[in-house]
Amino acid sequence: MDFWGSLFMQLSETAIAPVTAAYVIAAIGLNIHFGFTGLMNMGQAGFMLLGAYGFALTVIAGGGFWLALLVSIVACVAFAFILGVPTLRLRGDYLAIVTICAAEIVRMVGRLAALANVTGGSTGLVGPTYRGPFTDLSPLPPGNTQILWFNYPNTDPGSGNDWWTRLVAWGLVAVFLLFTFLAMRSPWGRVLKGIREDEDAVRSLGKSSYSYKMQSLIIGGVLGGIGGVLIVLPASVQPDGFSRTLTFNLWTVMLLGGAATIFGPLLGAIIFFVVRVAIVQVAGEFVPASVLNAQQTQAMSWVLIGVALMLLVIFRPQGILGNKKELSFNA
Repeated sequence: MDFWGSLFMQLSETAIAPVTAAYVIAAIGLNIHFGFTGLMNMGQAGFMLLGAYGFALTVIAGGGFWLALLVSIVACVAFAFILGVPTLRLRGDYLAIVTICAAEIVRMVGRLAALANVTGGSTGLVGPTYRGPFTDLSPLPPGNTQILWFNYPNTDPGSGNDWWTRLVAWGLVAVFLLFTFLAMRSPWGRVLKGIREDEDAVRSLGKSSYSYKMQSLIIGGVLGGIGGVLIVLPASVQPDGFSRTLTFNLWTVMLLGGAATIFGPLLGAIIFFVVRVAIVQVAGEFVPASVLNAQQTQAMSWVLIGVALMLLVIFRPQGILGNKKELSFNA
């Protein structure tokens, strides 16, 4: 197979990967925070790490899948409440600073050597120790299934790189996109948009903007936690994988697709991963190793994505699917 055919197959596999779906779900939560409510949450990675740890630790302690998922959700709700009570009256940059610090606190606690027996410390928790209850739910028969050029095991307890994980991940994407579509067209969603555009006007109508912002923070945080669970199912729970970089990547995904849009996180995540893989593969094929080695090519892909994001913010701040009318935020 020629290079371009192989590249197309690799890009399409990247587009339907479970990690791409996990980013979509976490970006939907961030979109509820920022796009629809105007909350500058720079700590979505903290919700994702709590969700991942809540799920993994519950399974390791002997809990089943549904109990682990419930613990993950409760952990995110508790974190949103603890974070929101003292901070939701802050606006703009101040809220961003607080949320990014809170996420870093969660990450640093997770990698503490004193908690290594619980969280695994900086090494984290390996997937086989907590993936079992999820794979046990699979109704798919043993063996492999090929659809077009996609060929994966139906259920793979060893790596999680299977059809079962993909079906669950993208099924949840569809559910949460539908939820967002319906919620933002309801009276509740219209209040969130009102808070984003003019919080004082919402309060003058007798609505508690604080209460609505808390609800938004909780719902978006829970979606972040579920995204965190999906990210670690095929891999492992490593605190350093949920650093500030992850939050910035989610912001890139959201802004690329379009803030305050329904399908923006979906389009943004697919483009984000596909373009990065394309840059790495094309550079590796056509740029001599004496000019850029493999490690430098990886770094260059991030540089180019950063430049593209800056150009996007400058020339099309509403993103690909966005509308400038949706970008009126209460400072």
